[in-house]
Amino acid sequence: MTGRLIYLIGPSGSGKDSLLDAAREALAARGCRIVRRVITRSAEATGEAAQAVSVERFEALQAEGAFALDWFANGLHYGIPVEIDQWLAEGHDVLINGSRGHLPQARARYPHMSVVLLTVDQAVLRERLQRRARESAEDIETRLARNAQFTQGLLADDPELIVLDNSGPLEQTVGRLMQHLERADACA
Repeated sequence: MTGRLIYLIGPSGSGKDSLLDAAREALAARGCRIVRRVITRSAEATGEAAQAVSVERFEALQAEGAFALDWFANGLHYGIPVEIDQWLAEGHDVLINGSRGHLPQARARYPHMSVVLLTVDQAVLRERLQRRARESAEDIETRLARNAQFTQGLLADDPELIVLDNSGPLEQTVGRLMQHLERADACA
């Protein structure tokens, strides 16, 4: 039996890393593997359990075929290790922190994957982005507008999309994630 790929997406600031950290133990207890991404950003700045590498090292890994999926976004390279293919073949469900912009390529490679969209109320997202202090107020507003447009298009294009609102307590979002995965026979 082949495992299922669960592709978690959402805007920056939606709490994907926090959700993965909070759900890690429950997912592991169900046999679901959470992938550690490779990112061209310092280990201290990743904000997630990621493997930080230089651009040169990333490009070498890419040339060696080390990634099942990889993309470039927001000035950084991201890679999902090719080991996920073995885990899926062994029957493990695999959850990755993916990219909304790379969704078509991921679907082409894994047509039966489940997509989980983490959403957040725009006011809550604005506050989280402001608190991070990585972008100007103008950049944040541009990001919020782009997110709203992208989310509307995604919801219209994908009726099987699992949508989780992470505007409230994280424990509630973890609970809803686990309920959706149980209904979808993923991580069971």
